[in-house]
Amino acid sequence: MMAAAVRNSASNGQLALAAGTTPRRRRPAAAPRRTVAPTAQASSSSTVSGVEDKDKPDWTGNHMLSRIVNAAINFKPLFALMKVGASSVMKSTAEKRGVAWGETVDALSKSEVYQIKEEIEDKAMVYPSYYTVPFHGYDTGNLSWLAAFEVEPAGEVMALRVWKTEEQLTPLQAQTRLRKAIYDSIKGFMAQHSLAAPRDMIDVGCSVGVSTRWLAAEWPQAAITGLDMSPYFLAVAELRERQLGGGAGQRQRIRYMHANMESTGLPAGSFDLVAVQFVTHECPAAVIENLIRECRRLLRPGGVLAIVDNNPRSKVIQNLPPVLFTLMKSTEPHTDEYYGFDIEDCMRAHDFQHVNTVESDPRHRVVLGHL
Repeated sequence: MMAAAVRNSASNGQLALAAGTTPRRRRPAAAPRRTVAPTAQASSSSTVSGVEDKDKPDWTGNHMLSRIVNAAINFKPLFALMKVGASSVMKSTAEKRGVAWGETVDALSKSEVYQIKEEIEDKAMVYPSYYTVPFHGYDTGNLSWLAAFEVEPAGEVMALRVWKTEEQLTPLQAQTRLRKAIYDSIKGFMAQHSLAAPRDMIDVGCSVGVSTRWLAAEWPQAAITGLDMSPYFLAVAELRERQLGGGAGQRQRIRYMHANMESTGLPAGSFDLVAVQFVTHECPAAVIENLIRECRRLLRPGGVLAIVDNNPRSKVIQNLPPVLFTLMKSTEPHTDEYYGFDIEDCMRAHDFQHVNTVESDPRHRVVLGHL
């Protein structure tokens, strides 16, 4: 579903986590099956799926199973039930695993996020059509307060469900394992190719800033920008930045901006690391290609692009029970395009070097390349 840093002070850890011309569509590569060699160990107790038998799940693309699922989703009365079902799965896990879903939503609804949105929003923003359709069970997608208020607990549930059989894991432990595996993969890639640590980073599609704060904690000396198209999400991100800065108008060091990730308006060659975390599965194929093109423009020579998202080759994802993959697909309108898009091939076409995929946990991957 949705996907979403701890401060240096351990006492603030829980708050930091509670508080990311029409281009041609690329066909999945027809090359022989490859073993994805992890350049960083995900964690001592996580596993990687190794060589996969399929490029993507049968419930995506033009497979018969996918067409049956799509037909069910397009039946409006059934789709309405699916939206409720998807939300129930998330909230049920939250209740069982100690995620403060209701408390988080209530606290945010009573905060100063409404004023912050007025400060941070670009009123001239023209939203692309794909961004305004129902998404994640919300009628207005990411452009609503409820969607923004529920990102943090939903992100904790997402992390817990990666290791759902490990019932002793707390939300903080699951998030730490998931995030550290991602950033260890990036650091391993940089070391392997003798690339310098980043001085300037951007978290594209930063949502409510969870992933941005994790980036900030991993590279504490770097300047960092978080960019998103939802002013509602950014209002929550900026609220957390002010809370973690000690209040009274103080902030940490993250700068948030409201912009379209396909055309950010930022100067070319501004960053050493561009991270795109749990974003591409929410996008049509043409948007993913535009995004990769813009990320290349933003990078300096030697800069790294890291795209984190669901792994089409994951056996866990490929073997999801029918109820779960139908519920998931019902709230993710661009699923078929994402799973059919070859991100590695697109990055190579845009001159990225040493493009490689690391399986960071049983469900997710990090696709890496540098200029």
